[in-house]
Amino acid sequence: MATTTTLSRRDAVRLSRLRLTAQKVAPGAGPALTPSALVRHLFALQAQDLAAATWAVAVRSPGTTETDVGEALREGSIVRSWPMRGTLHLVAPEDLDWMLRLTAPRTIASAAPRFAETGLTARMLDLAAQVAHDRLAGGRALTRAELVAALAEEGVPTAGQGGYHCLWFLAHSRVICAGPPSGKQQTFVLLDEWAQNPRRIEGDEALGEMAARYFVGHGPATVRDFAWWASLTLAQARRGLAVAEAGLASITVGDTVYHLSPELLDSGPLASASGVFLLPSFDEMLLGYQDRSATVPPEHLTSVVPGKNGLFLPVIVAGGTTVATWRRTIARDHVDIIAAPFTTMSSTVKRGYERGARAYARYLGASLMPSAYYGVATP
Repeated sequence: MATTTTLSRRDAVRLSRLRLTAQKVAPGAGPALTPSALVRHLFALQAQDLAAATWAVAVRSPGTTETDVGEALREGSIVRSWPMRGTLHLVAPEDLDWMLRLTAPRTIASAAPRFAETGLTARMLDLAAQVAHDRLAGGRALTRAELVAALAEEGVPTAGQGGYHCLWFLAHSRVICAGPPSGKQQTFVLLDEWAQNPRRIEGDEALGEMAARYFVGHGPATVRDFAWWASLTLAQARRGLAVAEAGLASITVGDTVYHLSPELLDSGPLASASGVFLLPSFDEMLLGYQDRSATVPPEHLTSVVPGKNGLFLPVIVAGGTTVATWRRTIARDHVDIIAAPFTTMSSTVKRGYERGARAYARYLGASLMPSAYYGVATP
């Protein structure tokens, strides 16, 4: 579980509203970003739950539909893989290779015990890479089940979690990435065929690029937030910040320094950041920071992460503060959205919630069933 900082509610709300603006959740000046431009702005966006990640893009790109985001994935202008923290994210295709070169070695080393448990020796992992190249070369795509079956046919251990760990390793080793969806199934393709024209940066230049992109897309954030988010050591994070710092601004809250885009300070927390937003599970407003207390009051954290098991529920943020969780039920042509407020919702928050529910239905291309509130979530 992430560490937390003691913040006054006033400071917490200020930080959260600035983050809503930086992340494009709160609408700002200028036209809405396309899905691919939005992903480039955020640099990387949590995507272990693909349906949640698709809404995370669309809620930041007004007018975007589920079909629009799916098309960006099918054409490869957005790529899904494991660039950091051993977790799936959406990234721009040109960024994935250099990100993995920077972050993957430590992540792979940390997984050695899991590989050993499933019989994935160095020889087996080399064999897996060769099988993947052989079966996917020439622009071919295989579903997870098909690729795991191909690996098993050649003698790679795939029983239990072996198949998942093998695909995870191949992605971290820059052999494969997720390709165009096949119906509801994810496919895998060769990274160097799917994400062509990769950027070639390394060392301190790469650290600086990662720092600049993170703080512009997520700031205000601390160097510890950045280190955690990017799977870097604190020393690496500080080196990256040193490279990028001239192009960033900073604010100090108590004795903690937060870094952010200078443009964000020029505009201040826009009035729109005080609105009501329906965010998906695993959203970057929470998963983008080691310390989430600016947006989720500590007393409600267990309602957002029940059982402290790493499952982050969809949330409703009002005025910069998380005030409820929500759930959806999708039928053939309609969706029902129900909120679980932590305390009684004001009429203003209810109206904002209802607007957000209608926006979500439009995104799905579905009609909205009359919504209801159920109880008050118990911390």
